[in-house]
Parts: sequence; structure tokens; C-alpha cells
Amino acid sequence: MFVIYKVFFILYMINKHLLKRLAGASLGDAVGWAELARACAPRAACRARRKRKHGSPRGAMAAGGLSRLERKAAERVRRLREEQQRERLRQVSRILRKAAAERSAEEGRLLAESEDLVTELQGRSRRREGLKRRLEEVCDDPEELRRKVRELAGAVRNAKYLVVYTGAGISTAASIPDYRGPNGVWTLLQKGRSVSTADLSEAEPTLTHMCIARLHEQKLVQHVVSQNCDGLHLRSGLPRTAISELHGNMYIEVCTSCVPNREYVRVFDVTERTALHRHQTGRACHKCGSQLRDTIVHFGERGMLGQPLNWEAATEAASKADTILCLGSSLKVLKKYPRLWCMTKPPSQRPKLYIVNLQWTPKDDWAALKLHGKCDDVMQLLMDELGLEIPLYSRWQDPIFSLATPLRAGEEGIHSRKSLCRSREEGPPGDCGDPLSSAPILGGWFGRGCTKRTKRKKVT
Repeated sequence: MFVIYKVFFILYMINKHLLKRLAGASLGDAVGWAELARACAPRAACRARRKRKHGSPRGAMAAGGLSRLERKAAERVRRLREEQQRERLRQVSRILRKAAAERSAEEGRLLAESEDLVTELQGRSRRREGLKRRLEEVCDDPEELRRKVRELAGAVRNAKYLVVYTGAGISTAASIPDYRGPNGVWTLLQKGRSVSTADLSEAEPTLTHMCIARLHEQKLVQHVVSQNCDGLHLRSGLPRTAISELHGNMYIEVCTSCVPNREYVRVFDVTERTALHRHQTGRACHKCGSQLRDTIVHFGERGMLGQPLNWEAATEAASKADTILCLGSSLKVLKKYPRLWCMTKPPSQRPKLYIVNLQWTPKDDWAALKLHGKCDDVMQLLMDELGLEIPLYSRWQDPIFSLATPLRAGEEGIHSRKSLCRSREEGPPGDCGDPLSSAPILGGWFGRGCTKRTKRKKVT
């Protein structure tokens, strides 16, 4: 009984084990088939769609459809055409962008040119207005002028070393025109008008010349630096050592062959035959026989003579000066001489500047005081403030007659300029009488020699 039971138990266990194995194998096969079905499902769906659209391959071929190679070729052609179309679109886009850039650059260039043109026109307008303002003569009202003269008188009294710079404006009262005034030489030439030749033998030192001579006599003025060629400072009685005539003297000719240079003071204008870069007067030195030359320094020239230019004394006086008084000068030429303005010194150590002029000057901003008035009017008020008497000019006391060297025999007819005489009724000794020609007087520092050089246009 026990044995039978044991046999049945063994058979039961074997059967149970076999059932488990069979169950596991069937379950694994089911999972594998499910995965395979999932993997093949897209391909099957694709084939099904293709069959629905084209039918079977054989049916499609039979119905006149495209083969697989033909479809690939058609697809390649389509892609090629699309690529070509895209390339053409890119080329058109590049051309349009380039045209837009060129148009933008052209518009920018035109805009810049128009802006430059507007700026240039505005600059010309400003320069024209500035030039007009600079040419305009401005006069202080009487009360303002007297107040400024009182301040100037205080500066003259307190100055330790006063130097006076003079220009053509102090000689206009002697009927000698200035250069940049409304009726000046340069102003008339720029307007295309002719310049009348003045009879310089009739010119006499003005009130301003005589005031400067008195101030030097009273030790209030130490040195005078003049741009004028008219010789009126010398004729006013100012000593030769106290004058630096930077642009020469129309009454003086020199021999540069003699050492030192020999000077000849004449009583007539020696510049009749001279002009720019042509300075020989036609007379000879009494000692060595060399040709004499004038002392005028024209525009574009550099003055190299010791006298009457006297540059050494002018530079020394400027270095010592604590006060500078400018009378009747536009300072457009004097500003180019840095030695006269102590430019090497710090601004705080430079001399104080006082300007008397009716027009604008380039040194106005540096001036301690600017007086807008005529030189004679200002100097009259200044002498009244200082309590000094103004000496009267007398031809009988004119130093030029005592300094003059008479012409030698045979030289009287060389010149045609009218000579100075001690009195208007008296004929000057050695006068050649009437001019040699009735033609207008040309040449010299006031005729052809005063004309500015014409700038030549550069050939490009």
C-alpha cells in the first residue's frame, strides 16, 4: 500500500514539472511572436497602403504605372529642378541686395556731398559775415572812450617799460591811406578799384606822431616799433635809436657793400624805381661806387638790413616790456613776429596789451583793454589825462633836413619825385622842378611795390 502511494506521488510530481515547462515554453513563444508582429507591423502597413494605391506590382506594371527606377529618376529630376530654382532665387536675392547696397551707398554719398556743400556755404557765409564785421569800423561813445582813456593813462603812468607798436592808422590824418580800412589800399584792390597815388611830400607828422615823440621825451615810452614806411616818426623828432622801422623808410637808401652799411637820408622818396625783389635806386655810393638800394620790405620779403629796420632793438625792447600799446595797426602782419609778443614766456609773464583801433584785430582777445576810436582823438585825450602839452610840428625843425645827404652833381635828374622843403613857398634846394613825365607815378613802396603778389594756381 505504501509502495503504491509512493509511486503515485512520484508520477504526480513528474507530471506537475512537465506541465510547468510546457506552460513556460508556450508563454515565451507568445511573447516572441508578439514582438515580431510589432516589428513587422509598419512594413506590412506600408505594403498595404502601396497595394491600395497602386495595386500589386504586376497589376501596376500591367496598368502602365512607373517602375521603381523610374520613380527614383523622376524624384531626382524634381529635386534637381527645385535646387536650380532655389539657386536662381539666391542669385536674384544677391543681385537685389547688391543693388540696394549700391543705392544706399549712392544716397549716402549724395547726402554727404549735400551736407558738405551746405557746410561750405554756411562757412562761406560766416566768413563773409566775419570779414564784414572785421572791416566795419566801430567807435566807442564819448563817455565810454574817456573812461577807457583814463584806464590807459593809469597803465602808461605805472608802466616800467612801455613799447609802442604803430601801423598805417596813425598816418591817415596825414592823407596817407591805410591798408585794410574801408578805403585802404588792400580793400580797394580787392574790390577791383584803382589806388590813387598820394603826394607824400605834402605829408607831415600827425598829432599821434608828435604825442609819441613827447611821451618818449618824458621817459614814458622807451621804444617805438613801426610798420610804416612814410618816415613820419623820424620827422617828428623821435631819435633814430628809439625807432625800429620794420618795413623800411622811404627817405633812406643804403650801400650794402660798405661795412657797416652806409646810409643816405634823402629829402625825397627814393623808391621811385624799386618794387618787389627789385631794390636798386639808380644812384651810387659816394665812397665805394656800388649801387644803392632802398630799405623797403615788401610782402613776401624778409628784412635783412640792420638800419633802419633795427630788429635787434625791437626784439630787446619787446623782451623788456611790461606794457605794449598798439596804435592804428590791424596786427595781421605784426602777429606773425613771435619775438614781438614774448611767446616763449608764460602767459602770466607776458606784457599787458592795449589796442587802439577802429576795426577788429587778431589780438583783441589777448588785450587788457581795446579802445575803439581814432588814434588822434585817443592820444589827445591821453595827453590831457597825463597833463602833457602836445608839441606842434614845424618844417623848420624837421630833423630830416639836418640828416639828409645832398645829391652829387649829375644825380639831380635821376629822380622825378618832389622833394621836401622847409616851407611851402620855398623851393627845395636841388629840386628837379616838374616831373620828368606826366604819367601817373608808379613803383615804389606806395605804387606798384605795395601790390600784393598774385598767388599762382597749382596745376594738377
